[in-house]
Amino acid sequence: MTPRKTHVQWPTLLVCLCCYGGVAGSTLYAEILGPVLAGLVLTLSLTLFSSFNHEVLHGHPFRSRHANTALVFPAMGLVIPYMRFRDTHLAHHHDPSLTDPYDDPESNYVDPAVWCRWSVARRRVYAWNNTLLGRMLIGPIIGLLTFYEGDARRIRQGDRDVIRAYLFHFAGLIPVVFWLVWMSEMPFWLYAIAVYASLAILKIRTFLEHQAHEKARCRSVIIEDRGPLSVLFLKNNLHAVHHAHPTLPWYRLQGFYDKRRAVVLTRNGGYVYRSYMQIAGLFLLKAKDPVPHSQWSSGHEQVPQPQKPQKTTAARDITACNLTG
Repeated sequence: MTPRKTHVQWPTLLVCLCCYGGVAGSTLYAEILGPVLAGLVLTLSLTLFSSFNHEVLHGHPFRSRHANTALVFPAMGLVIPYMRFRDTHLAHHHDPSLTDPYDDPESNYVDPAVWCRWSVARRRVYAWNNTLLGRMLIGPIIGLLTFYEGDARRIRQGDRDVIRAYLFHFAGLIPVVFWLVWMSEMPFWLYAIAVYASLAILKIRTFLEHQAHEKARCRSVIIEDRGPLSVLFLKNNLHAVHHAHPTLPWYRLQGFYDKRRAVVLTRNGGYVYRSYMQIAGLFLLKAKDPVPHSQWSSGHEQVPQPQKPQKTTAARDITACNLTG
């Protein structure tokens, strides 16, 4: 019998090695590099690690789910439990529910009825969060608080999957804390700043990923950027392609899009931008769209309107986690 060949996606595994190498090098040699350079290298490494986490939850670089999960066991990003990111992101991939304020765990939109009950101050904060600058500066705080609030409620209700996810996360923090205490030359405050900065960079990617639209196929964006951010995001700027083919590895997305550009843009209704520079020029200080879901009052196809009053209106009022994917 011929032994079965082990399937390994070497480009993705190389990304993994770059992530660990960047974190190890920037923390081990922080005094030599200096706080600015060490912090920059660490920030970029943690951003890339978040993108690698996204590849892992979609089944890369190995066939074995356990082997893939082992690669992201150390919680180097500190704040986001991998197993919760995995579960919420896979739920997000139910395209008929994209942008749904209740059923899409990564939606930044709000039910208009909920929006009307908010204070003026809260509305202003969330309106600023719909500018690119606001999303980068306060988006990580809003997302994390909302995410933790929802998970805390699930833990109180005895949700075993969520409890296991946090136990796994706390276990993954142990080697990271050990490294920072016993091996690293980097002070924790600098590591914490790099963690937040990496989340801010990731908000650039997620800022325009989805729009409120009556057709599910027109809700995911294409950003034709080929620069450093595209590499950091592992080509997830071609987001409409990713949603149409979620198991396609990152290093095949560009080629797939280049060969089928006209088809992809026709399918997503021409929801496309040239680059992240163009997006910054348009939306750095200007809201990309209203926070209340524009399709909601018109009987949106995603969820029948009569079901809405039965939903919880606490942390699920906004599921703006949109943390890494």
